[in-house]
Amino acid sequence: MSDYLYNIGSLFAKVATENADRIALKYPDGSIVKYAELEETSNRIARFFVAKGLMRGDVIAIFNNKSKLGYACMLAALKAGVIYTNLDLTSPYQRIKKIVERCNPKLILFDTDGEVKNEIVTAGWHTADLDAAFEADINKYEGALPSVTANVTGADAAYIMFTSGSTGFPKGAVITHANLVNFIAWGQSEFGITKDDVFTNANPIYFDNSVFDFYVALFSGAQLVPLTNDIARDPFALMKAVAGAGCTTWFSVPSLLVYLMTTKVLAANTLPAMKRFIFGGEGFPKPKLKKLYDMYGSSAGLYNVYGPTECTCICSSHKITVADFDDMNNLATLGYLAPNFDYVLMNADASGTNGELCLKGPNVGAGYYNDAERTAKSFVQNPFNTFYKETVYCTGDLVQADHEGKLHFKGRADNQVKHMGYRIELEEIESLLSTLEYVDEAAVIYERMGDSLGQIVAFVAATAAVDDKQVIAALKALVPEYMVPRKLCVLPVLPKNQNGKIDKVALKELKTT
Repeated sequence: MSDYLYNIGSLFAKVATENADRIALKYPDGSIVKYAELEETSNRIARFFVAKGLMRGDVIAIFNNKSKLGYACMLAALKAGVIYTNLDLTSPYQRIKKIVERCNPKLILFDTDGEVKNEIVTAGWHTADLDAAFEADINKYEGALPSVTANVTGADAAYIMFTSGSTGFPKGAVITHANLVNFIAWGQSEFGITKDDVFTNANPIYFDNSVFDFYVALFSGAQLVPLTNDIARDPFALMKAVAGAGCTTWFSVPSLLVYLMTTKVLAANTLPAMKRFIFGGEGFPKPKLKKLYDMYGSSAGLYNVYGPTECTCICSSHKITVADFDDMNNLATLGYLAPNFDYVLMNADASGTNGELCLKGPNVGAGYYNDAERTAKSFVQNPFNTFYKETVYCTGDLVQADHEGKLHFKGRADNQVKHMGYRIELEEIESLLSTLEYVDEAAVIYERMGDSLGQIVAFVAATAAVDDKQVIAALKALVPEYMVPRKLCVLPVLPKNQNGKIDKVALKELKTT
């Protein structure tokens, strides 16, 4: 096999061959999956996909609870040139229905049961269960790398990651094989990853932070410790599993680390094997970050990372040092962009150092799946290059570049927020609240609290006799848990500004207790 590999399927085959007897997946219950087994299983599934008529560029959806077959299906899709998308079985069916209709998967796979599964099966989609019968079925196929893998190019799409959309319709960011080849190489170099590392996979597999877990771990010959949502939500079970597996590499949103420190299950001696804490997706409050640094700064690296879903998960990194705590009011810098990335600032101020961050380079994704309008809005021609086509992705993040070239996050250009690590467009919640028959108007704000934390607060105007509990209960059927407002206030009318628009400044001043 050539040392030069341009697609992810071939790259995994190379890594798996070189690490055949090493552990790829280490489950908290003690069960393991070695690289040779994961390679052979994914090859059989890839051949199964081809035999069932799946073509290069087709889409499959996986309701993936981190089973061996769930991971193997992701790898199999990459090898067959098929695009995969991981979906959340706990999301409301109406949201999942929009996603499924958008990407029109040729096959929907389940490694666990749930109400959403019943709805999808009833709707007539082509489905399959990742169970013993499925494993027996794929074992009919030879376990060698399928020949179609050689035809997959770097420009082919690898996966679709769905994220919140301002119209009430989730956006599906498309990431290519070439994007991931770059991403893996940077992740290995930036964080000094070796095959002796053990990665946590506490991030939900349908959340973009899991991209780092899956790709950097399994494409380095390292171990990945799959942690289901049930374990990740139980601080005691989570710490027991991570410590028991001897994990060396942690990646999560800051709020999870803050929660673990607040509940006192994460202390200085809890994770003796940990070499690096990597965190991103939202700001890490400095006082809480200082607490983590005091506990682990002498034995592990702490890295603040940044990156949009549309650009392979993360694209910048800053290693925390004691100097970061000279200023306890501002968030840590985003650091420098990864090699093969660059940026321009849109709508910059007179100094040219403050503006909207627009990313460019081969790690910029391919746009939004089956959504030309929103792709054209966010993936635009670099206005500073009039000589040839050069696409930049407009992140909507406002940044400041300091004299060293490091970037500092300064807010959002639109109404999008990072909450609990998830990127949420508040307009999506507003749009879905407005679908309730008794809601006349809806507005959602993000209320900043101490230490850079925050909560979602919603306001609705309703002429019918409804209370906040009734509205919240109805909304829970439409959005994932992390998008449900912490507070909701029912008013007869919402305040308006001079232009006749809902006055969100006035709403922020209202009491919502």
